[in-house]
Order: sequence, then structure tokens, then C-alpha cells
Amino acid sequence: MMKDFKYIRKYRRRLKMGRAIAHRFGWLIPILHRIAKVLGWMGHKLRFLKVLRYLNPLRYIKRLDWYIIKKFVGYYFFSIALIITIAIVFDFNENLAKFTEYHAPTRAIIFDYYANFVPYFANLFSALFVFVAVILFTSKLAGNSEIIAIMASGVSFKRLLRPYLITCVMLSALSYALSAYVIPHGTVVRQNFENMYKNKKKNTSAENVQLQVDKGVIAYIQHYDNNVKRGYGFCLDKFQDKKLVSHLTAMEIQYDTISDSKYHWKLSSWKVRQLKGMKEHITSGAQKDTLIMMEPTDLVYSKGQQETFTSPELKDYISKQINRGSGNVVQYQVEYYKRIASSFASFILTIIGVSLSSRKRKGGMGMALGIGLALSFGYIMLQTVSATFAIQANFPPALAAWMPNIIFAFVAYFCYRKAPR
Repeated sequence: MMKDFKYIRKYRRRLKMGRAIAHRFGWLIPILHRIAKVLGWMGHKLRFLKVLRYLNPLRYIKRLDWYIIKKFVGYYFFSIALIITIAIVFDFNENLAKFTEYHAPTRAIIFDYYANFVPYFANLFSALFVFVAVILFTSKLAGNSEIIAIMASGVSFKRLLRPYLITCVMLSALSYALSAYVIPHGTVVRQNFENMYKNKKKNTSAENVQLQVDKGVIAYIQHYDNNVKRGYGFCLDKFQDKKLVSHLTAMEIQYDTISDSKYHWKLSSWKVRQLKGMKEHITSGAQKDTLIMMEPTDLVYSKGQQETFTSPELKDYISKQINRGSGNVVQYQVEYYKRIASSFASFILTIIGVSLSSRKRKGGMGMALGIGLALSFGYIMLQTVSATFAIQANFPPALAAWMPNIIFAFVAYFCYRKAPR
């Protein structure tokens, strides 16, 4: 009986509370009804937007695709971890004597060298890691007769490639983003460490440098020291209609590293000759701040310098050097095009890897892995050879960067035609 009274009191309190809320906020009910009507009308008018659901890429990724994508990504990062660990052990063993000789700090070895060595090395051989991951994973599927079961259920080999290519899109985008925007900043730190504690052979000076800094403007420096950003024996000639109109000379020229402008230079013991017809006007002084369209990177080239530029910086630098009439831009052009071409290598090597390893063999994955590694190293060697031809033999840089992809695309097509159906 007491329980019934408790329930009655409980529901009475709820009823009173509901009436109080309805009395205080009852004016909201008509507004909510109107909003519901408007939303219903908008839903009816915008029903054509249902077609957008067909544009959702996740709609086309089935359970089988997710299974292959997860395994593919897992084997990819496993390959990276395994090979990079071996590479670090060999590299440390090789350079231990130099680190000790030059008294390299432990913190610098870890954070300045190896922290930047790992992403550089991983991205450099990203296509190889993709290839190894594909062969390992697909050979395991074929060995367990999973490929046979999948294709027996009506899935074609072309449809089987879908999750592999979807994964390649993600890995290629990641690889390009790293090589174009992230790794160059780390490369600067790593190269500075190498020059300080590893080889100490960085080119830091230049002799008799002549370059076109602007249209009709030629600069010359007798000697330039990049350590102090200072040049000696400087002159700047300006031409109009192939006639000399101004000749500036300075004993020293100092690059201003703290200025907001990247073209800010300071002249010491300068003299300017202004030529107007048969007349000549000479001005001179002890110190002068001026803007000259050149940077220290234009004067001194060090090995691997092109790897320290991001892709937008590379593009700007190449355009600037070509406009100046400089012919020393081939290695920069090769690096720029190679970053793009290397991103597409994953697709080609993945098709080759799936085609080679999707067939069940008695020997297991050994033969497929051997052929795959041989093709991978062949691709890397072809990259090196084509880049050397571009730099040394005037081979077109864009064609040199894409040549390995073009050749291996035919290999991929041949392997695809021989794949199980």
C-alpha cells in the first residue's frame, strides 16, 4: 500500500512539473511546429541532393576492401620499421668513429641526425616498402587460398585491385606531402649536422661568380665566403639597349641576415659611374644599403642543396634562374619532377606486386619476393641512371624523372595480362 502512495506522489510531482513547464514555455510549441513544417518543405524541395550520396567514396569500399586495406597498411609500416631499423644499425656502426672523432653530442645525434634521417630514408624508398608490403601480404593470402576463394565468389582480378589502389592513393599523397613540404626542413638540419660532425667537406666559398640578377643587370664577385655571407671585389653593371649605363664597384659586399628583405646587401667602399651619352657622373661612399636581386644560395652550390628546398621554393628558384639565363638548374629540375614521379611509382609497383604474388606457388612467397626485390632495385637504379643522364648529358629533366615510371608501366601491363583471372 505504501508503495502505491509513493508512486502516486511521484507521478503527481512529475505532472505538476510538466504543467509548469508547459505554462512557461508553451509559446515555443507553435514556433517548433512552424520550424518542422519549414524543414519538411526544404527536405521536399532539396530531395535532388540525395544524388550526392553516390559521390561518397566510402559507399564503394566494402568489407573485403577494408580487410585488404588494413592488412596492406599494417605490412607497409612493418616493412618500414624493419628495414629502417636495419639501416640505422648499419649507419650508426659505420659513422660511430666519426661521431667520436668530432665529439658529436648524443642529443644532436638523436634529434638532429637520426630524427631527420628516418623520414628522409623512409620516403626515399617508399615505393620499395609499398612493393615489399604488397608481395608479403598478397603471397600470404594466396598461400592460404584466400585469393582463390575471393575470385571463386565472383570477384574479378580487376575488382581485387581496388583496395590496393585506394591504399596507394593515401600513401602516395602522404609521400608527396612529406617530400614536398616537410622533409626539406629536416634535411637542412641533417646536412648541417653532417657538415659539422660527419664529413666537414661542405663547399662554403666561390670564386669569380658572374650571374644575371635582373633583366640587363650583371653581377660579378671575385671571392665569396658563405660562412660570413661576405663577398670581395664586387661589381654590378646595368645595360639598356645593349649599352652600359651604370657601373658599380665595391671592395666588400655583406648579406644582411636580419633584414626583412631577402635581397638586402651592404656595400663597403663603393663607387658608381653613371653613363649618359658622352657624360659620366661618379659618386662614391664608405657604406651603402641596397637591394640586389640575388641570395647566398645563388652564389655557392653545395651537394644536395636542391633537397633542402620545398617544392614551391624549388619552382620559384628554377623560374628565377632560368629568367637570369643560368644553365645550372638541371639538378633542381630533376629533383622537382622526381618528387611528383616518385609518388606515382607506388601504383605501378603495386600492380606488378599483386600480379606476381596472387598466384599460389609451391615455393611460397620466396620466388615472388625475389623477383619483386630485383624489380624494385632495378627501378631505383634506373632512377639514378636517368638523373645522371639529365645532369651530365643534357637529357630532358622531366623525361628523366618519368622514364622509370614509363618503362615499368609496360612491365606492369605485361604482369597484369599474365595475372590469374
